[in-house]
Parts: sequence; structure tokens; C-alpha cells
Amino acid sequence: MKKAIHVGLILILVFALVGCSSCSGKGLKIAIVSSPFGIEDNLINQDSYAGIQAFIKDNRGASVTPVLEQDTANAIQAVEKIVAKYDVIVAVGSQFAGIYNIAQQNPDKKFILVDFFPDDGENNEITAPNIYAMKFAEQESGFFAGVAAAIETKTGRVASIQGKPLPSDINYQYGFMSGVNYANRHLGTNTVVIELPSYAGTDITGKNIGGNYVGDYNNEAAALTLAKALLAQNVDIIFAAAGASSDGVFTAVKEHGNSSVIASDVDRYADGANGDKNIVLTSVLKAMASNVQKQLQAIQDDTFTGGNVTLDAKTDSTGYVSESGQHQLSEKTLNALADVYAKVKNGDIVPASKYNGYTPKSFPGL
Repeated sequence: MKKAIHVGLILILVFALVGCSSCSGKGLKIAIVSSPFGIEDNLINQDSYAGIQAFIKDNRGASVTPVLEQDTANAIQAVEKIVAKYDVIVAVGSQFAGIYNIAQQNPDKKFILVDFFPDDGENNEITAPNIYAMKFAEQESGFFAGVAAAIETKTGRVASIQGKPLPSDINYQYGFMSGVNYANRHLGTNTVVIELPSYAGTDITGKNIGGNYVGDYNNEAAALTLAKALLAQNVDIIFAAAGASSDGVFTAVKEHGNSSVIASDVDRYADGANGDKNIVLTSVLKAMASNVQKQLQAIQDDTFTGGNVTLDAKTDSTGYVSESGQHQLSEKTLNALADVYAKVKNGDIVPASKYNGYTPKSFPGL
């Protein structure tokens, strides 16, 4: 009898310890490091933070500390200063690409990187067992923006504005152009993508990639000027995918009074309020919150696996806003988007991107 009681007590202790990580005060200590915008940027930092908050809601005892380094040149040093204090570092943005050495020196810490892969300082991608790095197939979300713009335009003239000619922005640009071309061929539209030569992008190889590039992710004034120039060309829908610079696009469209914005990365419908109207047609998405939450839960459950992963429609990580009250798309456009989303998800449509070898004028499904 005493032996049975002893075994029972051991089992009770084991179950208590198993449950302890989610019910005690010893949950994961998380830091989210952002530069230079902080967790209230209405963009990728805020969405990543929302994923952490969702994890904490489901895991009592977990906590998060936001860390802002306003100088992007000091982003890595900001991580070095705090890494010893936390179990998990969530870093948002390509300015943290040099984080690999810190991860190597701290193998007991976990790192979740959002919107970039770590590199060796010479643009060579590297991996580490304690780093999960996520990128997104922006060309897919850009494609949905292009299809929507092509159907909804009244003038037949649309445009996209990007920040810097980096792969993620080029993906958005090429995806948008692919979507317009698809709609022109298959959905009865006759829409032109307007590009201003003086704002064309040049990639790291020196190739002119066209498009409309602000040259910065935090230059609202420059984006305002560019958007006004496009509106003067009779453009009535602008796909704004330029980080915080996109706020300048919002301002220009609000002042114009007869045009619309398609937002990027996150749902920005609330930011489109303009008197009793709204300028946001819809927003195309990258599912940062749900994927950050998923990786935190994997760390909590001891199932975490490091790696560099590009997330897409197959994992429900790209898409567009279709919820009632958060968009102004017609039923025709919603039906078209539902159809092309399914085709992108199953691989029947593969929009052009920076590295997949396709162009906006020639890609599978066109």
C-alpha cells in the first residue's frame, strides 16, 4: 500500500511539473526588438507583437518586453545588450540580419526573426538550430492587389509604390504587375500599370527594375510627392507597399478625394478613414502574428526547430482582407479573388518574384 501511495505521489508531481510551464510564473521571457518604428507602427512590428500577445494569453506566466532602437545601425548592439535577460528574442526587420553570431554565442536562447533571413554579412544566407527565420511570398499578396486594382479601377490606370528595391519590395512590385496582367488576360479588364521613370528602382546587380520606389521606408514626404505625381497621371488606385513611407500615400489619396489605396502587410482599413468615407479598398496580408505565435508555442512545447522558411498561401500566410466592414471590394472582385487565391494556393498560378525566374508578362497560370 505504501508503495502504491508513493508511486501515486510521484505521478502527481510529474503531472504538476508538466503543466507548470503554462500555469506558473516561470513562463517564457520574451523580448521583441524593433528598429526604428516600435510596436505601434501599424505595420510588421505591431502585427508581430500581436502574435506575442496572443501566445501570452494562452500561456500564463509568459511575458514580453518591447525594446526599441531608433538607430537601425545599432540594431545588433541592441540585441547584444539584452540577450542574457530573455528566453526568446523576436527581431523584426532586415536590420537584424547580422544576428547569427549572437545566436551562436547563446545556444540556450531562441530567436524568431520576422521578414528576413540571417546572413554572414556578405548577403549569404545562413541557418542556425536556435533561429527560426520567416519570410513571406510577397508576390502572392501583391498578385491579389493587382487583380483587385485591375477590376476596381475606374480610369484603367493603377500603380504601386515601394520603399527600397530589395527582394521583398520587388516581389510586391512584380506580383502586383502579374495580377494586373492576369486580370487583363482572363477577367476582361484593360488596365495599365503606371511607372514613372525618374522613380524606377535599381536592384543590387545594377539592373533597372522599373516600378515606383521612394528609396526609403521612413520618408512620408517623398512618398506623398510620388503619390501626387501618379495621381496627376490619372491613376486612381495605388498599391502602397513602402513601410512607414506608405503614410504619405494615404495623405495624398485623402487629399485627392477621388482615388483609393490598397494597403500592404496588415489590415489598415482604420487608417483609411477620411471624413465619412474610407480610402482603403482592401489590404493584402502577410500573416506575421499567427506565425510568431506558432513558433513561440513550439518553444513552449519543446518542439521548436530552427530554419529559414518562406511562408505562402499554402500555409495561409499570404492573402487579402475580405471581412465585411474592412474593405470596399465589389462582389465581382471578391469572387475573382477567391478563385485566384485557390489557384495560387494549389500552384496553378505562380506570380513573378525577384528570384523565381518568371516575369510579370510570363508566369505559370497567365
